Amino acid sequence: MSFKIISGLSGVAPNYDAFILDLWGVVHNGHHPYPGVLDCMDRLREGGKPIILLSNAPRTNGYVVDFLENMSVARERYDHILTSGDITREVLASRDHPFLNNTGTAFYQIGAARDKGLEDGLDYQKVSSIGDADFLICTGLVDDQTETPEIYREILQDALKHDLPMLCANPDLTVMRGATSHYCAGAIAALYEELGGRVELFGKPYPEVYRQAMEKLQVSEPSRILAIGDSMRTDIKGANGCGIDSVLVSGGIHADEWGLKDGQLPTAAQIDEITRVHQFSPTYVMGHMVWQGN
Repeated sequence: MSFKIISGLSGVAPNYDAFILDLWGVVHNGHHPYPGVLDCMDRLREGGKPIILLSNAPRTNGYVVDFLENMSVARERYDHILTSGDITREVLASRDHPFLNNTGTAFYQIGAARDKGLEDGLDYQKVSSIGDADFLICTGLVDDQTETPEIYREILQDALKHDLPMLCANPDLTVMRGATSHYCAGAIAALYEELGGRVELFGKPYPEVYRQAMEKLQVSEPSRILAIGDSMRTDIKGANGCGIDSVLVSGGIHADEWGLKDGQLPTAAQIDEITRVHQFSPTYVMGHMVWQGN
């Protein structure tokens, strides 16, 4: 499979009309932006080329904008933002998903208190008992600092007894916060599926989020867009599926498995192996998202 290792985006960005950026692992590490990222974002926008931040965050975009502002990623540095929380909320609002047909409006949420906005202003009720719920919404772990998905096995088995479907607002299995990996909602959803539960996931790598992203960017030709992400499973798979060129940032979620630190580049053999496992390839690979490498 073909890919090119690059040190910065300056040599390839002029070939594209718009950019899709992942957040966690690309723009920031959960605490602060990566070195050089803000300058790179400014350079990408030169000439009026739009940027959309495409995140599997289980919150609606307004909460993510505030989160970014607090770590100095100002709103003027990007044009649009779209989250898996936004997609989940649209499904709740339209009620046209099979999981919501002919069912009630009571849901049991698995996730942290910070996961907000999904049902705001909609005719749904959050309940505290599985037995009172019509369906599940999974946004993550209550405490992803200390918990693992296995802690939720008993809750999921109870939900399975009631045949409750699950809407998962974050397909990610893990995320990097600082230098530490933490489980995400996708890991709980995977366990529920393993137990026999019905699950629907929203966000990357699924086509709907890319369709909406292209609509917001006002670019109809996928080959004119460059997507930058740190996960083969979500970012690169999603871009490949839509015919969008991609950059795999090695300093994010795959850094641990490759034994990398501080945005080091993997070897060509390491990239060959991960593309062999996934059966698709990024267009480019770089350490962190910077404009001009050393």
